Amino acid sequence: MILETLNLIYYNITSLVPDMMLVATVPIFILMCFLFLIWNHEETSSIPGPGYCMGIGPLISHGRFLWMGVGNACNYYNKTYGEFVRVWISGEETFIISK
Repeated sequence: MILETLNLIYYNITSLVPDMMLVATVPIFILMCFLFLIWNHEETSSIPGPGYCMGIGPLISHGRFLWMGVGNACNYYNKTYGEFVRVWISGEETFIISK
């Protein structure tokens, strides 16, 4: 009788797979959400400018400088955020100071 309970042939494995998948995926999903929240957490800066937003902000600001040119992009950011602005150029944080 003990051997019958240990033998996996008597169990229908296909009925166990959906239950095990749910048990396995829920903790992985929760862990991924937690890591995503930690990764997105950033200290808020007192300097105005476009947000970081998982690296999308630096890509957008660098693309704007390439597309519009330095002068027009600086004017755009000054009109949008004020005289002292933080942007990213080539992945580095850059400050634009103008009046």
